[in-house]
Amino acid sequence: MLSSTIGRLTGSDDLALGVLGVGNIGMVHLKSARSMPGVEVRAVADVLPENRARAERAGVPQTYDDYTTLLERENLDAAVIALPPFLHADAVERAAAAGVDVFVEKPLARSTAEADRMLDTAREAGIAVGVDHTLRYQPDMIGVKSEFEDGTVGHVPYASITRLNDGPLGRPPVENAPPSWPLDPDAAGGGSLLELGIHCFDVLEWLFGELEVQDASTDSTLDIPVEDAATVLLRAPETETSITLHCGSYQWEQLPEVNTRLRLEGITGTISNQDHLPQNFYAGAAKSALTNVLRRFTGDEPDVFGPTFYLQAHYEALSAFCEAIREGERPPIDGEDGRRSLELAETAAELAAETNTAELEPVEVTR
Repeated sequence: MLSSTIGRLTGSDDLALGVLGVGNIGMVHLKSARSMPGVEVRAVADVLPENRARAERAGVPQTYDDYTTLLERENLDAAVIALPPFLHADAVERAAAAGVDVFVEKPLARSTAEADRMLDTAREAGIAVGVDHTLRYQPDMIGVKSEFEDGTVGHVPYASITRLNDGPLGRPPVENAPPSWPLDPDAAGGGSLLELGIHCFDVLEWLFGELEVQDASTDSTLDIPVEDAATVLLRAPETETSITLHCGSYQWEQLPEVNTRLRLEGITGTISNQDHLPQNFYAGAAKSALTNVLRRFTGDEPDVFGPTFYLQAHYEALSAFCEAIREGERPPIDGEDGRRSLELAETAAELAAETNTAELEPVEVTR
């Protein structure tokens, strides 16, 4: 059962929110929440003192070095879980014990088995689970969906999606060592498939309905223990569309370029997300980038919505979750959606492992 009364613990009309983890994406969620009407950020938790200091500068009244303590001491309606994937299950369990609804950064979990345990815990506690799959909230993706549903190009036999960035290593020159967990298969659950591909699986099913994974391959362009490239062949039976998905964390990301390409090849023409980018995107991004440079000199925090419009999508996703909690409704992208995308990524990884193993087997040649 979803919570139907905001302030059931807090005695306030505002939705009382905590943020667990305020690294890069956690700060995006924090600043998003602080700019939302009807939402009050009560506290954040992070093990790093510098992250807690950033949150304090952003106006958070209370910080903790441990999310367990935060959940025990603060009266919250909901919590954003922006921790590394290996901590998601524990954080959901502790939030459930406190009766706190959760908005979980993707991937929901490291495996479908772990996701099932998390969702069982949430159901037993009667808390809601939302997942931060933000591509659905980007204006270019919304434009593609609208044009597709209008029948502009007729039947779409083929589609392709590519999502690339520079991954956990960052764009050279790198000033600080990257966090270790994204390169640890046990901690992260995988590489590009879970970091980037999982967004693609979600938005593709949002467009085409249930997908079938037909084949997949993975590769590492760098000497790291997780895949940094993956290609997946999919089929959408409902629309009779064949789809190729490619994701990779091997390409240096140059903001404000949008690093996601989606094309639908229809009978009468092509739909591309590039045709649905905001008209003022580049001008606005350039202005924000200059503003952020000045803020570094003055010691002010940069504008999280400025450099790339898709950060605004994080705001929309969290806002939609908060609104659903406020109304006692199911989150628009809930735990089952997060599990489904994880299932597709897991299936692709298994097929890729079979393909890689087959390539290593010796082939006997007879004359």
